[in-house]
Amino acid sequence: MDLVIRGAQVIDGSGGASYRADVGITEGRIASISTTERLTAARVLDADGLALSPGFIDMHAHSDLALLRDPDHSAKAAQGVTLEVLGQDGLSYAPVDDRTLASVRTAITGWNGDGSDVDFDWRTVGEYLDRLDRGIAVNAAYLIPQGTVRMYAVGWDDRPTTPQQMDHMRQLVADGMEQGAVGMSSGLTYTPGMYADDAELTELCRVVASYDGYYCPHHRSYGAGALRAYAEMVELTRSAGCALHLAHATMNFGVNKGKAPDLLTLLDEALADGADISLDTYPYTPGCTTLVAMLPSWASEGGPEAILQRLQDDATAEKIRHHMEEIGADGCHGVPIEWDTIEVSGVSDPGLAGCVGKTIAASAAQRGEAPWVTARRLLINDRLGSTILQHVGHEENVRAIMRHRVHTGGSDGILQGYKPHPRAYGTFPHYLGHYARELGVLSLEETVAHLTSRPAARLRLPDRGLVREGYRADLVLFDPATVAAGSTFDAPRTLPVGIPHVLIDGQFVIEDGKRTPVLAGRSVRRAPGRR
Repeated sequence: MDLVIRGAQVIDGSGGASYRADVGITEGRIASISTTERLTAARVLDADGLALSPGFIDMHAHSDLALLRDPDHSAKAAQGVTLEVLGQDGLSYAPVDDRTLASVRTAITGWNGDGSDVDFDWRTVGEYLDRLDRGIAVNAAYLIPQGTVRMYAVGWDDRPTTPQQMDHMRQLVADGMEQGAVGMSSGLTYTPGMYADDAELTELCRVVASYDGYYCPHHRSYGAGALRAYAEMVELTRSAGCALHLAHATMNFGVNKGKAPDLLTLLDEALADGADISLDTYPYTPGCTTLVAMLPSWASEGGPEAILQRLQDDATAEKIRHHMEEIGADGCHGVPIEWDTIEVSGVSDPGLAGCVGKTIAASAAQRGEAPWVTARRLLINDRLGSTILQHVGHEENVRAIMRHRVHTGGSDGILQGYKPHPRAYGTFPHYLGHYARELGVLSLEETVAHLTSRPAARLRLPDRGLVREGYRADLVLFDPATVAAGSTFDAPRTLPVGIPHVLIDGQFVIEDGKRTPVLAGRSVRRAPGRR
């Protein structure tokens, strides 16, 4: 064997009791697990005092460009993440034509940067996955972004599709699934994906279902009407015969304080009736998105340049303010915006860095002006590239949802910005250290199952997510007594502690707590062909 990990406490991902064993690795796979005899190999790693688990699967990642521009990618590798699911929230970079690519690069600059440091030498899903296969830090799977598909076939207009456009979208989704995507995502508070009605989404979900993929919606509201929005997704996917994975399944804003049990009852009833549902969350209360996402959808119709024109017109800008502050814009989940909960976490223009780390309300008070004046100026001057933390979550909801039997972990980690959300660098050790060891919300064995075998099952991966003979040697060694997130809201890019070794296909990507030069990650593709 190439490597033996000796005397580890194996937490195998099943949720069952841990056990002490030697684990042998040959040619990137687990060749032997022994609880009785000492295995031998060319190299032996003493793992006394360490837990050995499957690599963690980040079910909601925004590393679509970060994996290409940053070979190190310690933000995820150092957490023990060995697989990320990209293409989230209905907006990403394939499939595209030249026009669509230019638009989507502008639209999600706040998530991924403008891409000026990336060679966009792909247009299809398959070509993007081929690009990943040249070598990346961790493995990656891809969801077809429904908003990008609509942008490609229909444009940025809020209108029903023609039969020809619907056929075009079906074909784009089918092509992407055939080329290896694992499902489809939506961002139904983001334009232009939010312009799709349920009938349109159902048709696309039928295509996804025919390839045994899953639908991953950021649904229409996490605020006012959140429970109704969740129910809409459950009903839609059941009608389409499609598996459902609920993205960052939170219950946010004051209207949803203490209402996680209502969501879990809804899901339990659907599961009992045969629905195929899973979900992911991050273990923090604030959310993170772009400032432009807060605008009402009518203000975003036509794309980024149209948004900027509306913001520069005083009368239209006042109408936008009225919807946001007094009515509750759909971009802010139907809840009137509270500027003291909106903290600027990143800007595209370095000259605006003085805004970072302050709420819009605080910046406005310093200037002696109304918050909307500050927000409008920032949107215009940063050309819609500003990211925000939105402090609207509830700890009791976070804990209740993470206990659920279909829960998985997803960082929703936006790596862009001067002061990113600490979830990007800390989600997985925060689950292990804070919620398992310190609070006991879940046992360590249950927590590992949430982060490994459950997401692997959703992704239909037959050889990942468990410590089993024959499985891929995507593995994490961590110290149960010390593992913790290093990232905080004040120092969000601090790496975790207590995770000395991470392996992908039996190769060390983290060794003795340090990133190696190994690029063992590749695309993880759904097998071609319809079910």
